[in-house]
Amino acid sequence: MDDKPRPTVPITPHPTHGIAGRLLADRHSLPLSIALHLLPGALIVAVYLLIAEPFVVAIGYPVFLGWAIALCLVLGPLMAGLYWLGRKRNGRFSLRGVLHYTDKPLPRGKLVAMAIAMFLWMMAVSTALIPLDSFVFDHFFTWLPFAEAGGSATTYIEGNGRSVMLTTLAICLPLTGISLPLIEEFYFRGFLMPRIAHLGKGAPVLSTVLFSLYHFWAPWTFVSKLIFFFPGPWFVWKKKDIRLSIGMHVGATSISMAGGIIALAFNLV
Repeated sequence: MDDKPRPTVPITPHPTHGIAGRLLADRHSLPLSIALHLLPGALIVAVYLLIAEPFVVAIGYPVFLGWAIALCLVLGPLMAGLYWLGRKRNGRFSLRGVLHYTDKPLPRGKLVAMAIAMFLWMMAVSTALIPLDSFVFDHFFTWLPFAEAGGSATTYIEGNGRSVMLTTLAICLPLTGISLPLIEEFYFRGFLMPRIAHLGKGAPVLSTVLFSLYHFWAPWTFVSKLIFFFPGPWFVWKKKDIRLSIGMHVGATSISMAGGIIALAFNLV
């Protein structure tokens, strides 16, 4: 019997045409990239206003749950769309060739050190900039149809009683704390940003700007997001490793929500 290892046969990409071919191209035009960045945000707001908000108001839950539902109803199909593109490219459901910056070039020790530093940056700076978010909201965005959410993070869950608030955060932790930010990283950093890499240093800058604009449900946080989120796209582009922004983004959202649950459970707030 021949025990010699056999060489791995590389997957031959299937030829793609039409919309799939355009989306899987190595480069996206600037108008296409802008549209692909911003359209999901517009859909999230529409789904919230038409479906999610009436539902959570009817059952007496905070609007935060409504935004979580809207995000799921848009980002879930968006992730399915990435797998559809993988099916078109590879002949099977795979993200190979759809996502980039996934070859794990960074050694584990360096990856962990950088991801922790970026996570701490995001946590500290986003918290420090909350007064800026509130100022921008109070002076420019109180007219929005979802302005009852307010300019700070806590107003999204207030007004429905402590037990309801705690239940809301517990439901949302695996969603807005973990899986939805992960989908955002796959889509914005793994799928879209590599296809504007021909812009050089402008690629992570544009990615940060458009990702901040994509949050149409909280436009008052645009400036603060530009500041605290920029290291994610920048280092993913520079080091070609998407795990950096995943560690920063998912780490910050999950820890923040877990901290909120603990604070409510032990009457610390």
